[in-house]
Amino acid sequence: MLRSVSRLVLTSRLTTSVTPTITTTSTVFPRITTLTLTLSRSLVIPMEAQMTKWTLSAGDIEGGVKELMNKTTGMYDEISALQGEKVSEALSKLTEVHRYYDSLSCLYDFPSQVSADKAVRDASVEADRVLSDFSVAMSARKDVFDVMCSYGETYTPPTPESVRLLARVIRDGKRVGLHLEKAKQDRIKEINSKMSSLGIEFQNNMNEDKTAMFFKTEQLKGCSEDFVKGLERNEAGEHKVTLQYPCLYPILKQCSVEATRKQLLITRYSMCKDLNTPILEELVKLRAEKAGLLGYPTHSDFILDARMAKTKDTVKTFLTDMVGKMKEPLSAEFEGFLEIKERECKENGEECCGSVQPWDIYHYMQITEKEKYSVDTELLKQYFPMDIVTKGLLEIYQLIFNLRFEKIENAPVWHPDVQLFSVFDKTTSAFLGQFYMDLHPRDGKYGHAAVFGLQPGCVKSDGERQPAVCALVCNFTAPTADKPSLLYHSEVETYFHEFGHAMHQICSQTEHTYFSGTRVERDFVEAPSQMLENWCWEKDSLKMMSGHYKDGTAIPCDLLEKLVSSKLANVATTTCRQLVFGLFDQDIHTRENADTAQCFSNAHSLVMGNPAPEGTNFAAQFGHMAGGYDAQYYGYMWSEVYSEDMFQTVFKETGVLSPEGGMKYRTCILQPGGSVDAFDMLKNMLGRDPNSDAFFKAKGFA
Repeated sequence: MLRSVSRLVLTSRLTTSVTPTITTTSTVFPRITTLTLTLSRSLVIPMEAQMTKWTLSAGDIEGGVKELMNKTTGMYDEISALQGEKVSEALSKLTEVHRYYDSLSCLYDFPSQVSADKAVRDASVEADRVLSDFSVAMSARKDVFDVMCSYGETYTPPTPESVRLLARVIRDGKRVGLHLEKAKQDRIKEINSKMSSLGIEFQNNMNEDKTAMFFKTEQLKGCSEDFVKGLERNEAGEHKVTLQYPCLYPILKQCSVEATRKQLLITRYSMCKDLNTPILEELVKLRAEKAGLLGYPTHSDFILDARMAKTKDTVKTFLTDMVGKMKEPLSAEFEGFLEIKERECKENGEECCGSVQPWDIYHYMQITEKEKYSVDTELLKQYFPMDIVTKGLLEIYQLIFNLRFEKIENAPVWHPDVQLFSVFDKTTSAFLGQFYMDLHPRDGKYGHAAVFGLQPGCVKSDGERQPAVCALVCNFTAPTADKPSLLYHSEVETYFHEFGHAMHQICSQTEHTYFSGTRVERDFVEAPSQMLENWCWEKDSLKMMSGHYKDGTAIPCDLLEKLVSSKLANVATTTCRQLVFGLFDQDIHTRENADTAQCFSNAHSLVMGNPAPEGTNFAAQFGHMAGGYDAQYYGYMWSEVYSEDMFQTVFKETGVLSPEGGMKYRTCILQPGGSVDAFDMLKNMLGRDPNSDAFFKAKGFA
């Protein structure tokens, strides 16, 4: 997952940044003077001592935010005041304000994710809120937009990337309505404010939902004894079950009583139905109205215009093509599920209905995995101790991408567990950037796994290159006195994926912060790291990052074979569930009004072969639809298809440990950042238009 904690001002893109190499003078900390930070024996980079940054107090953060906003506002004021020949300076000034803001803002909002000091975290959360509001205000500055349009009418930017930047800046201004008459601008602001409130209300309703059911012990047959014992009981001795994941999925997966699974799934699919259905349907109307004001036929057209897919027709073709190709594999998996269901019903003395229902799917997927792809995950994780995984991961990335990593001893960090590395090109010794590694959980820390961009790589106004800096923030089990940190294979996959985002940040070589690193089209941003997950399923690379924690012995061959084959478990079913969500999303966002319950049931019928349970509305608890993924859910499947095309075409040909394939990938995909359209980057790497053939081959369907 790629996380954003600050934003590129005067664009509609969310981005990330902070800097240990900024050279502006600060008045926030007058007691601090300039120093140099030694990164390696051969490289010294000057930096301000304030950029040790991880010792900032809550007061420092508050003062720093005010100074950042004041100076940024002043820089924009300078652009808005340009007239006559001075307009020729507009693009270079805009580039510098982007770099300045992106290179300082994470000083103040990133500590909310990692600081051990609650007061600092609280101050940083407030900083994030203030800077978010400030960014929205700056993106609505029509005076600056008008100057940039004037520049574009008179001058030609000096480089192809600058031409692209100007086009994007003008496009982004139009996407917030700065080219429209004031009445329309005001209405768009009203719509944005209303949509923000509705989105918050939708999520709050989900967060506050207290729905609970009570089941007798026999109704939970098949669930683990520990799970059942861990449930609260009422006075009648019945077990309390909520709709939250820790209760929901163990029962849907394990319980052999169909009536229980049915009741639970229907209740979950009805969660917040009365509260959130009208909210989502109002959001659909508002999104359609805003799109119309901005000149787009539908909300989907508006969203996709700034994505790799470009048009709703492209996405519709992609999804319907996938549905058609998945019918036969899904039917085969459902036949297997039905055989298990008939056997289980017979064992329970029940009559089988003769079909697989929505409440059956998780249960029979679980049994299939156990019977066909049995992997002892507890045994397997003994072969993935953190130190060996990390050593292998770093070696693999250095090998395939022709890089050299150097750990910085005694580096200024935010916690003793954190390590800092510098990255160099192995051939030229050119310094590319730095990455922090913060791998273990602690109180108050960001709770998942993500890469936070801390400084965008770009070319500064003096012609020198500003290197990229990022942080890999994870929550892998910490070592104990008698045992090292041991990773499940799924965690190894997460580790490899997130580190891919870090390399994308550092290996990009763009001129402008707008395009640096992972600032690509949003429906492509996960593809490069998804592609790299394949190394966690290939024997040669797995051997490099595994070894028993006691003696370093290799994973037994039979266990390794089971692991590799388990990648294909239930792939048709899981793929088709994603297609249901993607089709539903596109359906409601190509309308002015939508009956969301009916639209979801239609999508479910088309893909899965049966409607959603009657009287339910899954959409009322589908947080993505109110939380920023509207008209974009297809992106999960879209990026996976193209990640498989890259892997199968290049690395299956050259070998997964091939520097030849790695350098091609680094040059064609990582290095351009967002300075080239993703579709063109793929064509450059593949030597042809991308397609879905490799995806179906990887899933075992071709």
